[in-house]
Amino acid sequence: MAVSYKKLFHMMIENDMTNADLQKRAGFSANIITRLKRGGYISLESVENICRVMNCGVDDILEFVPEYKAEGE
Repeated sequence: MAVSYKKLFHMMIENDMTNADLQKRAGFSANIITRLKRGGYISLESVENICRVMNCGVDDILEFVPEYKAEGE
């Protein structure tokens, strides 16, 4: 399973929040924003900080999506 943070980015748009705003308010590095955009791993602590800043639950910012393998793999 892969992780998608599309819900988070939609929520940020609705709240007129930039990546830099989230980074500053949640207290993490720009590297975390890059990982979020790529659907990469971030720590549970980072997820908690994002939820605190966005005043929401985990299921409001991320979802698990199936990873499809190319034919022949």
